[in-house]
Amino acid sequence: MINKKAPNFNVKAYVNNEIKNVSLEDYKGKWVVLFFYPADFTFVCPTELGELADNYDKLKELNVEVLSISTDTVYVHKAWHDASETIKKIKFPMLADPAGNICRDYGTYIEEEGLSLRGTFIIDPDGVVKAFEMHDNSIGRSAKELIRKIQAAQYVNSHEGKVCPASWAPDKEDLNPSLELVGKI
Repeated sequence: MINKKAPNFNVKAYVNNEIKNVSLEDYKGKWVVLFFYPADFTFVCPTELGELADNYDKLKELNVEVLSISTDTVYVHKAWHDASETIKKIKFPMLADPAGNICRDYGTYIEEEGLSLRGTFIIDPDGVVKAFEMHDNSIGRSAKELIRKIQAAQYVNSHEGKVCPASWAPDKEDLNPSLELVGKI
């Protein structure tokens, strides 16, 4: 739910050629993107994860950590990493949720398939969900749009009383909502 604490988790992840335990609480004080995807060794998923990997340095500059999540095990993540040039670029943790518990907690789990929908959650440094989107598994997401949304969330977080209009970007004007504006819009 928007403006509610994100459900915590503690799971195994494949990252930097190692298997580690990862908890959402490990990232307190940072912005976090939870990036749910259906499965390793698929068609759309590597295009999304590759694009995220290509933009990971930009996200790190924004104090954002990316955590990708599927219902695959860490061993399948490792096998995919070893087999795919695109997936080898990934430096962020690839979380394993084979029982679907994290997916269920975030509402992305498809019970009949044992897979996740494409879900993206932006969580602020206090662990509060600020934005999320869900896609049918046939529709890929845009890292460029994700970065724009993070920038907007960070902007309103640090500029009390300001809001960001449609397609806002850091070089665009914000809005200062007031009753005086109502008649001008």
